[in-house]
Amino acid sequence: MPAPDGLALRLLGPLEVRLGGAPVELPPSRKVRALLAYLALVGRPVSRSHLCELLWDLPSDPRGELRWALSKLRTLLERSGQAAVVAAGETIALQLPDGCVDARTVASALQEGIPTLSLDRLQALAGLLEAGDLLEGLDLPRSPVFTGWLVAERRRFRSAHAAVLEHCVRLLPAQSDRLLPTLERWLAVAPFDRQAHERMLQALAARGRLREGEEHLAAAARQYEAQGQDWAPIGHAWRAAKARHAAGALQAIAVAAAPESDVPSLPADGRASLAVMPFTDRTPGAALRGGVGDGMAHDIITRLAKLRSMFVIAEGTMFALSERRVGSEDAGRRLAVDYVASGSLRRTADAHLHVSVQLAETRGSRIVWADEFSGRLDETFAVLDDIGNRIVTAIALQVEVAERNRAILKNPNSLNAWEAHHRGLWHMVRFDRDDNEQARQFFQAAVRLDPAFARPHAGLSFTHWQDAFQGWRDAAPAIEQAYRAASEGLMADESDPSSHWSLGRAMWLKDRPDDALRELQYAVDLSPNFALGHYTIAFVHAQTGDPEIAVAEADHARALSPMDPLLFGMLASRALALVRLGRYEEAADSAVRAAARPNAHVHIQAIALLCLALAGKTAAAREMSIALRRARPGYGVDDLLKAFKVGPELQALTRKAARIVDA
Repeated sequence: MPAPDGLALRLLGPLEVRLGGAPVELPPSRKVRALLAYLALVGRPVSRSHLCELLWDLPSDPRGELRWALSKLRTLLERSGQAAVVAAGETIALQLPDGCVDARTVASALQEGIPTLSLDRLQALAGLLEAGDLLEGLDLPRSPVFTGWLVAERRRFRSAHAAVLEHCVRLLPAQSDRLLPTLERWLAVAPFDRQAHERMLQALAARGRLREGEEHLAAAARQYEAQGQDWAPIGHAWRAAKARHAAGALQAIAVAAAPESDVPSLPADGRASLAVMPFTDRTPGAALRGGVGDGMAHDIITRLAKLRSMFVIAEGTMFALSERRVGSEDAGRRLAVDYVASGSLRRTADAHLHVSVQLAETRGSRIVWADEFSGRLDETFAVLDDIGNRIVTAIALQVEVAERNRAILKNPNSLNAWEAHHRGLWHMVRFDRDDNEQARQFFQAAVRLDPAFARPHAGLSFTHWQDAFQGWRDAAPAIEQAYRAASEGLMADESDPSSHWSLGRAMWLKDRPDDALRELQYAVDLSPNFALGHYTIAFVHAQTGDPEIAVAEADHARALSPMDPLLFGMLASRALALVRLGRYEEAADSAVRAAARPNAHVHIQAIALLCLALAGKTAAAREMSIALRRARPGYGVDDLLKAFKVGPELQALTRKAARIVDA
């Protein structure tokens, strides 16, 4: 909080404004206070139309009401001599000093990453959060949009409170006098957090307070049974804690201080786990649950499960928790999952559907990703399908990125199969010979740790594919190894789309394009959201198949995964197909964008050179030629034609482009 002579807004607990340490009398209008709190917390410019929709339930003059409310805020805040209310055209913002809003201090720490914070800072945050719920007593029953926002934010800060206390517990010494009180506060905030109960039981056992442990377990069992939830894992944890206490106090202390990775979680094989909450319908007059929101959640859960890239909680469990009005953050802790996806939708008078989605880490209470999607409701099922596709692919990609970033920070010798796989992915998408070799080693480690995990087999196949395609090793043995690894992945999990994808790529290397397309089609039939499957169909068709299909599949892959590490391949495949269609200007545009990607390899630069030359952009083509030969001296037309499997027409165009550049 700021110095005593500054301006301070307290949003946690009852709303309070202080100036120079003294409380400032608030306006009597609840909507003026709600406007103040909303602008203070979001901390960015907000459109006037949104503020009108947020707070005024169709008054005769909503903009007039807003102007009046803003005048009251100026009177309230500008006593400090600062121009706090800033109007710029259609937007309104509060210009407040850093640190003067308690809830924003907490929100900034969440995004910084709770696990990175010191114990002192965590305890300071806990002190702020213990002031009470966000905006206690400031409810506006006749402003449904504000109510929806406030409910969601209160849940977010409760989850933040639990996460802060959890990490305090981790950092406190095992025998600290503050450990049990902190555990009690954690359980008060998150009474169904399994890890909180397990930590409490471990701490009690380590202190020899077995009777209190039995009483705690009995109370937890009654609490869980009343909610229809399984308390058996807590019972198992208590039996294990008692056994360790009996074996020796020192071992019990070590268990009580064990890091999060030593605490059992779902699933047991170490893969990331995800829960998707039913979407809330924020359309005025609509029921909050049911209808489109439930249908969208069902569709997302089903499609994510088909990707088989993570453990996804079944929809029955999620809908049951939602029926009990359990929020997304609380649901994530009850289920002990790594991530929770939640969202809301709103239909507008101009026939548009707007969907907001966010993905949060459960234990760190950090929002990993958030986005908004929209589409016209002329064809309801079509727009739902399109938005659902984009949400599913974005969630899968964001979880993969988060898991990959986490894996690279761990000691390579301590990785489980899931982490080794993601460490391999991190190296794989760099498309460098040394990184490719490191990726192979991590995938091999993942296969050793869990032979039934299909994805590392697919990754291993990809590294051998790269060796053959890039000319980094002798092609014949690399192709056989790519095929063998893909086949082993298929035996590990016939229903994993990545297994069929890697087998299709290996068949392409073996000059079996029809078999390759059949496997790739099977991959996208298994999971319509598998962007790499659609991309590789485009890759094959662009060279010897139907170029129109190649363009459509490349565009679909990009729509599904617009930030994909293989985006350069999607754009380059599209460019090759456009060349075959005689659309050289479009081809050059796609190819140049592909070559600009940071991980694009030399074959992509060669495709850009080809397209630029055919489009008559000779100077740009020659610049690309210089960059290409700088990256790989001696690279020529034959290297490109050896890597790809193009027909006579495209071969002739490639040689023509080379002559144009060399002229």
